Amino acid sequence: MAPDLPIVTTAVALPFVAAVLSPLLYRVLGERTGYAGAVVAAASFGLLATEVNSHGTVGASWVPALDVGVQFTVDGWGLLFALLASGIGVLVFVYSAAYMHGEEGLARYYAALLAFMGSILGVALASDLVFIFLFWELTSLCSFVLIGHYTDDSESRYSARMAMVVTVGGGLCLLAGLLMLAVAARGALGGVTFDLTAMIANDEAMRASLRESGLFVPALGLIVAAAAAKSAQVPLHFWLPNAMVAPTPVSAFLHSATMVKVGVYFLGRVRPLLMSPEWVLVVATLGLLTMTVGALLAVAATDTKELLAYSTASHLGLMVAGFGFDIVYGGEAGAFHLLNHALFKAPLFLVAGIIAHEAGTRNLDNLGGLWRELPVTAAITVVAALSMAGIPPFNGFYSKELLFEATYEVAHEAGGIAWLYPTVATLASVLTVVYSVKFLALFFGERRAPTADIHRPPIGLVGPPAVLAIAAVVVSVAPQLAVDAIVQGAVDATATGEAQLEVGLPTHFSPPVAMSAVAVLGGFSAYPLRGRLAAGIRRGVDAPIPVRPSGWYDWIVSTAEVTSARFGSMVHNGLLRTYVGWVAAAGSLLALAGFAAAGGPLEIGGIGVPLAVAVVLGVATLAGVAVATATSHVSGVLTLSILGFMLAIFFIFASAPDLALTQLVVETLILLIFLLVLQRLPSFYSEIRPLSIARDAGVSILVGAMAFVAVLLTIPSPDADPTSVATYYTEQAVPGGGGTNVVNVILVDFRAFDTLGELLVVTIAAIAILVLVTMRTRGEASVTEGDEEPIPDGGDSP
Repeated sequence: MAPDLPIVTTAVALPFVAAVLSPLLYRVLGERTGYAGAVVAAASFGLLATEVNSHGTVGASWVPALDVGVQFTVDGWGLLFALLASGIGVLVFVYSAAYMHGEEGLARYYAALLAFMGSILGVALASDLVFIFLFWELTSLCSFVLIGHYTDDSESRYSARMAMVVTVGGGLCLLAGLLMLAVAARGALGGVTFDLTAMIANDEAMRASLRESGLFVPALGLIVAAAAAKSAQVPLHFWLPNAMVAPTPVSAFLHSATMVKVGVYFLGRVRPLLMSPEWVLVVATLGLLTMTVGALLAVAATDTKELLAYSTASHLGLMVAGFGFDIVYGGEAGAFHLLNHALFKAPLFLVAGIIAHEAGTRNLDNLGGLWRELPVTAAITVVAALSMAGIPPFNGFYSKELLFEATYEVAHEAGGIAWLYPTVATLASVLTVVYSVKFLALFFGERRAPTADIHRPPIGLVGPPAVLAIAAVVVSVAPQLAVDAIVQGAVDATATGEAQLEVGLPTHFSPPVAMSAVAVLGGFSAYPLRGRLAAGIRRGVDAPIPVRPSGWYDWIVSTAEVTSARFGSMVHNGLLRTYVGWVAAAGSLLALAGFAAAGGPLEIGGIGVPLAVAVVLGVATLAGVAVATATSHVSGVLTLSILGFMLAIFFIFASAPDLALTQLVVETLILLIFLLVLQRLPSFYSEIRPLSIARDAGVSILVGAMAFVAVLLTIPSPDADPTSVATYYTEQAVPGGGGTNVVNVILVDFRAFDTLGELLVVTIAAIAILVLVTMRTRGEASVTEGDEEPIPDGGDSP
């Protein structure tokens, strides 16, 4: 059955509409706005639930010439992720209404949370590369606001900036990778398209086109880098624990159930398209490495949310590794664990919030024996923690067993160094049991917190994690029911072949069962040694050699700040010629670098120049030299006007009388203006320095080279390829643009871009003015005249 476009579009749009209206809702409902958010999430969940049996792509065209449209693909993989986001969103909004009681900035909080949920739904369902990227970046923007919710806290601001730098940097990698896919699609599909669904449907042709153009490995590397940044894979995992300064509902929603899974989701989406030996080597290795490193750091953690954050990175590594293997079990492990992880990790984060809320601390060393005062919370934790550890028959066991099967089968077939895959997976699982039991021990053993300080949490805090724990129990008892309901569709969408997922408790002994036994028994045996193990891990992380990625991040940021401060004085020195020089040089260098990267051939031989045109251009060249060597202002202005008039004559020879007339009028006005202001200019500035001459000459050569190469690359020769961009534009401009000649179409088209740029500049200026006015009203001290630094002379003219 084909999906219903209005239903899917409404499900995605509802959270954004509610986000826009959230300030008004907060004025009316106050702290009960969280319940309104829960209603919105429930509405999106209900609408998407009606599409469970649907499959296909629906949408509307937006830019037909580029095949860009508002397109949504409904399949098992997208629906699984979207239903998780909206379903857990209902519980998070209910939890927020109780947890965020008395907090400030709740209107902003709920607006960002709603917009974030809409962004996740967009990523899950969008099939157009342009919209995938837009929704992807929206998740980063919303997470920045939510992580930095406590704006007065320096640690909160620092963590928000870190998350933004890493995830937006990954977004730029994604943009470049998606553009490479679009370039390959032109050769594989016979036209320009940004439809990812069409690319996946023609995966063999796409892989061939990517390899022929030399873009396969770069595209794969960029997409994996983007997913690693978003899903906290080594070495970009360091931002996730720092993001735990966000409110607990944010951690449960963004950093366990939804946002950090965006990278995993996209790897699963493009898995059929990019599956290759390079994919297996990079993705599977990256996932198992992250699985192990995250587990090690979780064992050494001393804070509840820090432990859960590192464990999240470890389980994300499990999913990435599953999608990395070109085997049925791998894809099944990745898809099934996406569901299982959300069902046990989100309640654990909510439990951590309850503990911090009621006991007043998150330090693992100061907590224990909490089951007496928090029996329901303890029961929830037992289910979720044992699921996280992969203890049978809890739901986490089934998907981890699938990963064990994948690693063993790959190693058995490849042999040699491939046996590291099951070895590393088993070691990481041993550590998973250790940190899972470590978290579970908060509720058992010796009491370490005063009883008087612990209170029974309200139903608004206990209810949401209890619902998730019940769902985890259902999947644990009847895993095949969950598979048949939603997971099998996700497996089909991400599989590289036929895959029929059947899960259950093992009925006979096998190598994967042995790996599970080693993981469970080894984890419980290693638990008494957790103190020494944690101390050893901390010594390794804090070694004299800087191996902590966050340390490298801090060094890069601080170095960039210092370098910018020093370099800024060279650029922003108050001299107009300096600004123009930097802009011209940088723009020319970027253009030349783009030309070099594109690899376009420079064909000069086919260009014929009539004698009259050659004479005019020769005079223009001599005039340009005369301008540079003029000994007075008057001679410089006059020779400059000769250059302008020669260009006007050239336009006449080129059959462009309208441009020639414009050039003559502008040149005459410039000549008159220059002559009028000459009397205001000093006849002599200062001694001309050789360094200034060399700098100006270098900028001039760069600009000239850029213009020269641009003209050669954009002017089609008589025997030019009819499919080239320039030829295509000149042929299609008049019929496509609705004009009468190519010149007026160009003017209209590019005038639209120019107007868009002007509007952007005006908007930025308006925002800057608003900020300045706001700061002034807040009592910001203005710079006095005596504090202003004089503009350095430097020996140059202003």
